[in-house]
Amino acid sequence: MKRRLFFKNAASASLGLGLTKLSTNETTSNPSKKDIQFCVAVEENKLQFFSDVIKEPIRIVHIADTHLFRDDERGVPYKKYSDRMAKAYNQTKHFKTDELTNPELAFEAALNFAKESQADLITLIGDIFSFPSEAAIEWVQAKLEEVNIPYIYVAGNHDWHYEGMEGSLEDLRDKWIANRLLPLYQGNHPLMAAYDVKGIRFLAIDNSTYQINEDQLAFFGKHVSSGIPLVLLVHIPMYGPGKSIGFGCGNPDWGATSDRNFELEGRLKWPETGHSETTFNFHKAVFSAPNLMGVFAGHIHRFSIESIKGKPQIVTDDNASGGHLDVNFLPLEPKDKSLIF
Repeated sequence: MKRRLFFKNAASASLGLGLTKLSTNETTSNPSKKDIQFCVAVEENKLQFFSDVIKEPIRIVHIADTHLFRDDERGVPYKKYSDRMAKAYNQTKHFKTDELTNPELAFEAALNFAKESQADLITLIGDIFSFPSEAAIEWVQAKLEEVNIPYIYVAGNHDWHYEGMEGSLEDLRDKWIANRLLPLYQGNHPLMAAYDVKGIRFLAIDNSTYQINEDQLAFFGKHVSSGIPLVLLVHIPMYGPGKSIGFGCGNPDWGATSDRNFELEGRLKWPETGHSETTFNFHKAVFSAPNLMGVFAGHIHRFSIESIKGKPQIVTDDNASGGHLDVNFLPLEPKDKSLIF
């Protein structure tokens, strides 16, 4: 199925999560509204979501943190800004086999898996690039055209960052999205977009500055009010108790005092005041959303799963080391309904 027809754009342990039932006719303003019921099974990098609200199987290949460093003569004027990250992932070890690999081989392997498994969707959730190289971006576009599978892209903090370049995180993000990354959004808003896939709405929200703005918060609230089952896609994981500063969105410890890498990464220090109230409100809204089925993220380069208020957040291993997630949303069979109803 062609990409343009697929989307309806709106601009070996098992973890079981039994939540209360969703009524799609209610809105979040109704305090009696109950949550979607679903179960999640996790085995290595394969996840299965089972729910009565899922009417057709959906297969997702989730990719983050490829850190492609391909460049050409167009990147020469920016070499002083890209030099460190251009050397950071030249060769890696596969996270399962320990064999030598590299970001291009790992990305191609994930796309080949998506094609062979007839995936419905590929989610590219940030740091696909180590810096906004035109050559790397064009290479990714060509590879995505080859597999011809619908995809969603949202930026990570490295995708738009040239280390040492002056400017605020927000200004640099806007600049390099406009100048380099824009084609990957396929005409959708770079900071917030919604994609409907067989009855599930995937919300791609850019938190690559670690923070959320008011428009993004309002956008999320609007889709929560729709009652449609939601999956949130963000690069930087949402904070959870006991988690490191890498879980930096809505983290009460995030700010200048915890910023150890601003000099290394050649950027402004995180603010003295920490997160904005809007970012904390977004965190509350995400884990209070009755129709949210899960959060998928990257950034920390290792697999993680946590449950906050019954809502699972799943973080993938870095694709630079061969990581990706095989995610399946499946209808709940009659024999299993008694597990959660």
